[in-house]
Amino acid sequence: MKYLIDFTALAILYTFCFLGKWKIKGKDILFVNTLMYIYLSFVLYFTLMPIITSIPFVLNHPYVPMNMVPFIDVVKGRGDFLRQVVLNIVMTIPFGFLFPLTQNRTAKFIRTVFFCFLMSLGIEILQPLINGLRSSDVTDLITNVIGGMLGYGFYVIFKPVTFRILYHLKKRD
Repeated sequence: MKYLIDFTALAILYTFCFLGKWKIKGKDILFVNTLMYIYLSFVLYFTLMPIITSIPFVLNHPYVPMNMVPFIDVVKGRGDFLRQVVLNIVMTIPFGFLFPLTQNRTAKFIRTVFFCFLMSLGIEILQPLINGLRSSDVTDLITNVIGGMLGYGFYVIFKPVTFRILYHLKKRD
């Protein structure tokens, strides 16, 4: 139920704030921006949700600062570090691929990596604030940025195919 409230808020936000604005710009823009919106919604689901029902309890637990020792879990062999590293990389590959497409196809590598870093930093700062059971880690930040970089690499590799698909969508307007 808690997640349903967040997803309902995201659906309302999409419908009333973005859908009309993106639809006017063409099917290609609508398609890419909607894909990015869905992707970001899933990132929120896996990293921060439930959010809305957690707001009243934000100050009811101590804020644990970010672990600033990179890859300490890997070095000490704690937990399922390999799984966490891989999942954090995989989670942001779509960001690195989709972000340049949402920027009128002009986003450069540095800009894409910078915004991937900002998204990841925001998640890492908010995780322990929203939920006292969650922690934040500089390793997650590093691996998320690596994922964004890989995603940008896929964007560059598949740019011709992607542009052809988007061109055909635009042509159908």
